[in-house]
Amino acid sequence: MTDVAELQEWRVTGMDCGACAAKVRGAVEVLPGVNAVEVTLMNERLRLQLDTGKTSREAVEKTVRRLGYGMSAIGAAPERPKGGFVLPDGAFPGAGAPVEEADVPPRSSAAPDPDPAWYATPKGRYLIGTGALLVLAWIVRLLIGGPVAHWVFVLATLIAVAPVAKRAALMAMARMPFTIEMLMSIAATGALFVGAAEEAALVVFLFAVGEMLEGLAASRARGSIRALADLVPGTARLVIGERIREVPAEGLAIGQIVQARPGDRIPADGTIVSGTSGIDESPVTGESVPVLKEPGDEVFAGTINTEGELRIRVGKTAEDNTISRILQLVEEAESARAPVERFIDRFSRAYMPAVGGVALLAAIVPPLLFGAAWETWIYRGLALLLIGCPCALVISVPAAVAAGLSSGARHGLLMKGGCGDGECREDHPRRLRQDRHADRGAATDHRYRAAPRRRRHAPRHRRGS
Repeated sequence: MTDVAELQEWRVTGMDCGACAAKVRGAVEVLPGVNAVEVTLMNERLRLQLDTGKTSREAVEKTVRRLGYGMSAIGAAPERPKGGFVLPDGAFPGAGAPVEEADVPPRSSAAPDPDPAWYATPKGRYLIGTGALLVLAWIVRLLIGGPVAHWVFVLATLIAVAPVAKRAALMAMARMPFTIEMLMSIAATGALFVGAAEEAALVVFLFAVGEMLEGLAASRARGSIRALADLVPGTARLVIGERIREVPAEGLAIGQIVQARPGDRIPADGTIVSGTSGIDESPVTGESVPVLKEPGDEVFAGTINTEGELRIRVGKTAEDNTISRILQLVEEAESARAPVERFIDRFSRAYMPAVGGVALLAAIVPPLLFGAAWETWIYRGLALLLIGCPCALVISVPAAVAAGLSSGARHGLLMKGGCGDGECREDHPRRLRQDRHADRGAATDHRYRAAPRRRRHAPRHRRGS
């Protein structure tokens, strides 16, 4: 009997940077029966093809939880890891549980809680803690000095490197021994053995700074996507006969009629059935001049009615409107790994063990064969290990791709993954010509997809105005 791989999907909470997504992917893809692993940081999704005859869903969940992340089925309540980040519900329309029918009371219009400030995140607290320990050790060195200062630096290093070493051990248990956490643990511990306690404490602090900066970059990228999702209003004014009632925008059905007053955001993609007004499409397309819309014209969710009252027949559900399609394209683009990312991933699998081996040889061969000083060559071996390993390069690529995708989506440019992102850099002079088909989300260049866009019109001025 042949087992057939099936598509499985989870929500992974606690990821706050590109390195987190890389760790989850690396730990899962080595499991037997697992293929086509996709980890998207922005909406906390793990998708893979799983042969349950070789590896069960429970084994995958156990592997991810062992790394310190939460794991839950799609539609279920998110599992909150200790001290980890959890994306607020509603940040990605249509990504969670289905909404109720349109006649339920409207949902709260309160915006989702933003990402916590940098100093309130686990990485922020770790940075502050390591910085405080380092400053305390320097103060002791200035006031007292001698062996007391040395042992204070040793204590500061051991306290600061303990959580890093714990994560390194967890990653090693998940069959990923060559990680930046393992590198830092070895370097800091080795520096203590050769008497460089102050350098060890400083290296751990600089590592905390790098982790914090990476987390901030991911937070900004996620904030850009969330701002795009927030363009769609939470409620809509549903026309029922002669009455108008506020209902959840996510519950609108195709064919229903909604009212858009001047200043309102349009709650759904649809067609105008009555009224004429200028529509500000700049939040979606970047078009600075309002577009004149009349009965029979299409409008997009998230755009702003600037002049008169409109009645709009809903043409698409919340899961299929313009904003949702943009977000889905960004999600698909993020999961499509750039060629440079795939190359660096393959390269690092061979290069990092090789650098570790060369660093080990540099530390032990000269003392053993030529009688050189152990302390000197161990120090040089640790320096080679720190300088030679491409850990920062490996984790910077997915973070850069995610930031580029979110920035492009915010400015109306959708790129099909890091492939398109890299080609934009190479083809900078290229102009993407948009024709009438761009209204339906297509572009003349198959690598890029333009956000819906209309030709410019000045708003119609009423006589006597």
